[in-house]
Amino acid sequence: MNIWILGARLPTLPAAVVPVLVGTAAAGAPFDLGRAALAAVVALAIQVGVNYANDYSDGIRGTDKHRTGPPRLVASGLATPAAVLRAAILAFAVAAVAGIVLSLEVEPWLIAVGFASIGAAWFYTGGPRPYGYSGLGEVFCFIFFGLVGTLGSTYVQHGSFTLISALASLAVGSLTTALLVVNNLRDIPGDAASGKRTLAVKMGDDATRRLYLGLLAAAALATLAVAVLRPWALAALIAAAAGIRPVQIVRSGATGRALVPALIDTGRMELTFGILFAASLSLTR
Repeated sequence: MNIWILGARLPTLPAAVVPVLVGTAAAGAPFDLGRAALAAVVALAIQVGVNYANDYSDGIRGTDKHRTGPPRLVASGLATPAAVLRAAILAFAVAAVAGIVLSLEVEPWLIAVGFASIGAAWFYTGGPRPYGYSGLGEVFCFIFFGLVGTLGSTYVQHGSFTLISALASLAVGSLTTALLVVNNLRDIPGDAASGKRTLAVKMGDDATRRLYLGLLAAAALATLAVAVLRPWALAALIAAAAGIRPVQIVRSGATGRALVPALIDTGRMELTFGILFAASLSLTR
């Protein structure tokens, strides 16, 4: 069980939870907790699925041979490629079932959105031309774990979007993308050696560090925009305290394993932000 928990990459799960929390809160009361729970299952299952799929695809391609981060199941021999692939398929199947149930309750066309999200998760590093190998990982991350996840969670509540959820999705997308950026910053040497042309590899070390800091700033600006409509949203900026250490690490020029704490802390910062942001939006009108 510990092996599969390792493969699920727990530090990345805030990327799935936060869009649902914030998007649901931005919809406004009354809340349908059943729909929110189904949306959370979909998001978490897709996140776990993409982690297993990434482990499988990078493992069979040999990309993970040069990794400096935590061990991957396939590359380290902790699990067979077939077993990891089955785990990914199972996670995607859970997401599909929960998504179909939710879509039939809200709008059937949402099924297409769900399968597009699963497809984006698989083709990140899977398939003959994975977009994660072409520097587009951050773009898709922002779209699906920021805009789609947050706005979708708002829509399934009352069948409509709000300006607040649109602005909030920019903050969530920026933080989630920052999580991927610091992950790819750590892996620049190994990815470059393996021919994996991530955005970090294309931009280079210094520019990637600036991108990370820029995304955090963008999240803060989007939060301030929400605060114009809901002043209590400023409470979410308390999460900036959790961002002090990762910012210091990134700015220090740390590389390789020294960046792992920055990755973990960025996930914690996003989760703290999401909880505070959701609470402020839920308790005020």
